[in-house]
Amino acid sequence: MSVRDMVEKDYYAALGVPKDAPAADIKKAYRKLARELHPDKNPGDPKAEARFKEISEAYDVLSDERRRREYDEARALFKSGRFPGAGGGPGDFGPGFGTGYGPSGFAEDPFGGLGGIFDNLFQRASPGRAPRRGQDIETEVTIPFEKALTGLEATVRIPGAATCPTCNGTAARRGTAPRTCPICRGLGVISRSQGGFALSEPCRECRGKGSIIDHPCPDCHGTGRREREQRIRIPAGVADGQRLKVRGRGSPGERGGPPGDLEVLVRVQPHPVFGREGHNLTITLPVTFTEATLGASVRVPTLDGAPLTVKVPPGTSSGRRLRAKGRGVPKPGGGNGDLIVTVEVTVPKPSELSPKARTALQEFAAAHPGDPREPLLAQLGQA
Repeated sequence: MSVRDMVEKDYYAALGVPKDAPAADIKKAYRKLARELHPDKNPGDPKAEARFKEISEAYDVLSDERRRREYDEARALFKSGRFPGAGGGPGDFGPGFGTGYGPSGFAEDPFGGLGGIFDNLFQRASPGRAPRRGQDIETEVTIPFEKALTGLEATVRIPGAATCPTCNGTAARRGTAPRTCPICRGLGVISRSQGGFALSEPCRECRGKGSIIDHPCPDCHGTGRREREQRIRIPAGVADGQRLKVRGRGSPGERGGPPGDLEVLVRVQPHPVFGREGHNLTITLPVTFTEATLGASVRVPTLDGAPLTVKVPPGTSSGRRLRAKGRGVPKPGGGNGDLIVTVEVTVPKPSELSPKARTALQEFAAAHPGDPREPLLAQLGQA
């Protein structure tokens, strides 16, 4: 791959984000595509593997603020015709570039002070034999609602985070080994002289790896990595959709580089009775018409197996929220949220009324006359 080839690549289009996308959107787009295209999820699919490498290369540049800025400047120069080879043959720097010597007679940077941009950009995009940090890995774990309140140790499956036992991480089929690239001689980059200065670019033969695998390992598909299991501690009070980061548990580094991090997306199963609002538990409690009218002490179910007694004040209407302090979700700094009890007055069906109950309701209506809708109609002048 030549320097021009790399500058012509649209990394934003590869990730499906606009050029002015914030870093958070770029990271989100990469994570989504990486989950869909990962080789472990698409074994034997060369198109998915090629796309995975494409988005990895794009994210490698766009996730770094400095490299992203250099990439944008390089593409701007290329489009303006001021990039080597953009306008004509080798050494053609486009309008405004001549011999490379200024009025002082000394050689000047033909890119107007941006000479380090291209060397930095492409050398770091393909680091050759330099140590390289492993990729961050994202995985998911689903836990029961009750366990989210108490915390637990869970096992998560991590794709591509362990050395493949079949090839011992060489990525080559058993009985074979990677060979040193004959073009770059294991460096992963080659230097070309152009216009009086040198440009480093990834070796097109080995794609910047420094070695060539003629016979990829069939178990890891030439990646040198396999899925592994990891035990992680999930703290009490974790919420649905929360992300937990485990340092150094991602993909292993290359050529002695440090491993990446593991990010676990926690999914909490819904509960048939309880809900959650932040650190508060919620429950809808049915009460009878009599209890709501006269007041009562009623039992409320809890997650710890012991019912809680809550006092319903006289004259309570449907929708009123009662609060039981400290009976909610554990907080990170200590203490618990509350249990929010929403009262729901139940209305019996006519078929459920006995003759005695029906008579009692009729007597109540006669003893308590009045239309509760009168104030509403009066406000609208319709009384």
